[in-house]
Order: sequence, then C-alpha cells, then structure tokens
Amino acid sequence: MKPYQLFVLLCLTQSGWAHAEIYKRVDAQGHVTYSSEPIKGGKKLDLKPLPTMSGASTSATPEDFPKVDTQTQRSRDETRRAILQDELATEEKLLATARENLKNIENNPETRVSSAGIPFQPTPEYTEKLKAAQNTVALHEQNIKALKTEMVKLR
Repeated sequence: MKPYQLFVLLCLTQSGWAHAEIYKRVDAQGHVTYSSEPIKGGKKLDLKPLPTMSGASTSATPEDFPKVDTQTQRSRDETRRAILQDELATEEKLLATARENLKNIENNPETRVSSAGIPFQPTPEYTEKLKAAQNTVALHEQNIKALKTEMVKLR
C-alpha cells in the first residue's frame, strides 16, 4: 500500500469524516485524487460506516482468575521498587559518564581548513562522534524519565 493511500484510509476512519461524501478520480497518468467535494471525472465512493467501540470495557474479573493476597502483592511491589531503584542508579551513573564523554568531545573538536579557505570546519568523523555522544546522553535521559515514571506508578 502506498503512503498516500494509507493516509487517505486513515483519514476516512476518522469519525468526523466517516459520514462525508468522498469522491475519487484517477487521471490519465494514474494519479489518484480524493476529495470531499465532487470533482470532474470523479466517482462517488460508497463507504460503509466503520464499527465503533463505546467506552472502555468494564468486564468483571473472571471467577477463575488467580488472586494474590495483599501481603504477597506488597512484597512483589517492594521487590519491583528495589529493582527500579537499582536500574535508576545505574542509569544515572551511565548518564554522568555519557555527559562527561560529550563534554570531552565538545572541548576537543577535530577541525580542518576547507578547500574554500574556511578555517575550523569540523571533520565528518568528529561530527559523527558528537552526534553519537548526544544520542547516548538523550537515551540515558529518556531511560531515567521512564524509570521515574514507573516508580511513581508503584506508590
């Protein structure tokens, strides 16, 4: 499926557009055009309404679903919290290392003089190292944010 076809399909699934009249035209070169207004040479599409879901499911827990007593669940939550705190401490150390590495790269640029005589142009290798270091810092920051979010959910 081509990207524009997927886009049109997604647009058609939107509830506000689901009841609109849609017209389709294919020109001599094979380009497809969709419109909510009649177009010369276009055909009206007969679209059936899409099924919709009303609200979240409020089904009860099945009778045979395994249940855990409060003390066991508390113990599991504490174990999970300890694991998350350990992972958070590790990520914070990795972030500090990554930031130090990024600072070292930024403080020691690898430059060259361009053919146009412009001095201090960064080398492609330096640019790649800098980008990789920035991505590493961003990754550890995202990991820390995710871990903190998980820890908040445990409270």
